Amino acid sequence: MSFNNMYDWAEYYDLTQRGVEGDVSFYLEYARQAGGEVLDLACGTGRISIPLAAAGIPVTGIDLSEEMLNRARQKAEQAGVADRIRFLQGDMRDFVLDQTFPLIMIPFRSFLHLLHIREQMKALACIRRHLAPGGRLVMNVFVPKISHLYEEAEKMSLRGMFPLDSGEQIAMWDYTRYDHFQQWAEVTRTYERLAADGRLLEKVVGRFTLRYIFPAELHHLLRLNGFQVVERFGSFDKKAFDQHSTELIVVAQAK
Repeated sequence: MSFNNMYDWAEYYDLTQRGVEGDVSFYLEYARQAGGEVLDLACGTGRISIPLAAAGIPVTGIDLSEEMLNRARQKAEQAGVADRIRFLQGDMRDFVLDQTFPLIMIPFRSFLHLLHIREQMKALACIRRHLAPGGRLVMNVFVPKISHLYEEAEKMSLRGMFPLDSGEQIAMWDYTRYDHFQQWAEVTRTYERLAADGRLLEKVVGRFTLRYIFPAELHHLLRLNGFQVVERFGSFDKKAFDQHSTELIVVAQAK
């Protein structure tokens, strides 16, 4: 099979990852309130960073993947905001910058890429060192539901169909294996690029692992690392967090 105009992983990610409904406007609101430069950890291809910069807010974005960062830089140039963003390759567990920030954010559940408690604690300690006095950490994670973990285990699930301007579509499939002792979700993700007539043009497969975290566990982890939760929500329109919430959004300050 020969493929034309082959995409890389970062492009597929960028074309399919739309975040959680309302998250961009939510993070933009807190960035405006911060009144200074914002640090976006695990910034990916700039889905949050670039709208913040477009609103006139200076942003530093850090990500492990140079491939993702290259895509983000291209998008920032196209959006005309490259002068308000710097994208740096780095690790949220041990980055070192010569400044502090009034707002540090970890959008789109990226904290879950830290697979061990010691890594989570290292990241929170590093974040705390880079927070300006009175600064805030804002992040969101999904809320694990036991029934969903059972229903989705070891099944190929279609996560969405994404139309392209060319008339093609991208189908995104996930196959997930769980290690409930480690609280790991091991995801094999498949992107299929389909022609308008349904022919398969390209197939790209990647793997990643998340460590799901329960709400009480996250609260304790933040407290242990010197943070106090000052706000929490169950959705990005600021509905109260309750037993029906599928997302946990936390706003924390250093004690």
